[in-house]
Parts: sequence; structure tokens; C-alpha cells
Amino acid sequence: MIRKLTLAAALLSAPMAFADSHGAGPSGDAEAGEELFNRNCVSCHVVRDADDNVLAGRNGRTGPNLYGIVGAVAGGVEGFRYSSLMEAAHAAEITWDEASFAAYIPNATAFLTEATGERGRSTMTPQRVDEAGAIDIYAFLAQWGAMMEDEESQ
Repeated sequence: MIRKLTLAAALLSAPMAFADSHGAGPSGDAEAGEELFNRNCVSCHVVRDADDNVLAGRNGRTGPNLYGIVGAVAGGVEGFRYSSLMEAAHAAEITWDEASFAAYIPNATAFLTEATGERGRSTMTPQRVDEAGAIDIYAFLAQWGAMMEDEESQ
């Protein structure tokens, strides 16, 4: 009986161990991220789904829609006019994971310059959000990443 319970416990914990070692998800605080998003991001960005429902933000149009940004290639919102640096990031297939997002938010130009090796200027102004705050915003935005993946699999 003990042997069966040990085996069952091992089998049940295996997916969690696998997930932890393979990026189980954002480490930030989504609730804190929502507050930061509403304070720092809504003037330029919105989170709008494919059915045109506003899930977060208002009608910010200066920056691209952030729906499904988690795991997406940088500069990939169709029809949005990006800076040459962001276009270089797209060409280099830089993906928005927690680390890249956290490095980008506080100083977009510095991140894109280092990541692409190109010179230029990002159109996103430096934010008064440190990397920890950016990780929280990433966690907030990640809640719609799963929806995007679900829609693509149907």
C-alpha cells in the first residue's frame, strides 16, 4: 500500500516538477501588475481580444494591442507601425518571455539596441517601472496568453 502511494505521489508531482523546470508561467503578481498596467500603460495600450472586447485598458492606440503578447515575437501586431529597432527585434525573432519583457519595459531603447545590435530609438518612452514591476505586468498580461493558445488550437 505504501509503495502504491509513493508511486502515485511521484506520478502526481512529475508534471509540477516538469513545469517548474520548463517555465511554468510568470513569477510576478498579476494583481500588482494590473495596478501598474492601469497606472502606466493604459494611456498608450489596450488589451483587446479578437472579438473586439476590451479586456484591459481603455482605447489606447499609441502603442500596439497587448492581447496575446506572452510568447509572441516582438513587433508582431499586424498593421501597427513600429520603430526600426522593433522591426529589427521582429526580424531577429525576439520573443516576449518574462525576462525579455522585464528588461524591455524600464528602457525599451536600451533593450532593443542590445538585443538586436542595431542603433536607433524605440518609440516607447522609458517607464517608471523597474524590472520587478515589469514582471508583475507580464503576469497580468499572461492571463490572456492561454486564451490565445486555446483559440489557435481550435
